[in-house]
Amino acid sequence: MEISLREISKDNYEAVCDLDVKKEQEEWVACNMWSLVESKFNDGYITRAIYVDDEPMGFFMWVKESLHKVSIWRFMVDKNQQQKGIGRIALTLALDEIKACPSVKEIEICYKPENPVAKDFYAGFGFVETGMDDEGDDMLASIML
Repeated sequence: MEISLREISKDNYEAVCDLDVKKEQEEWVACNMWSLVESKFNDGYITRAIYVDDEPMGFFMWVKESLHKVSIWRFMVDKNQQQKGIGRIALTLALDEIKACPSVKEIEICYKPENPVAKDFYAGFGFVETGMDDEGDDMLASIML
């Protein structure tokens, strides 16, 4: 099983839009189609499909907030592919790609505090909680480089 991140293009965007999370996860994950629309109309939005071999199985979107800060806004693995280690490898690949930009000093991610898996999962990558966002909806966590 080879896991890779690939650009989203006219050849794979429909398959990425067809990916979905489990019913109980829907409140925590935005729709891939909406995320792709956002990325096309906003500067600094980067999208990647998570591939397993030659099939798209997940999605990432991160945003260049500033010269020194990148925020991961979207991260999902299809409901039929979860619990196989794909997300862990994919997040490692995404972090490596983001860290390859020498000006980046902070990588931020956010998640719902009610999400039972998120805190421990992200902490395992070195993300440290920094507090709630301005709206009080999402927990923010960062890796300082």
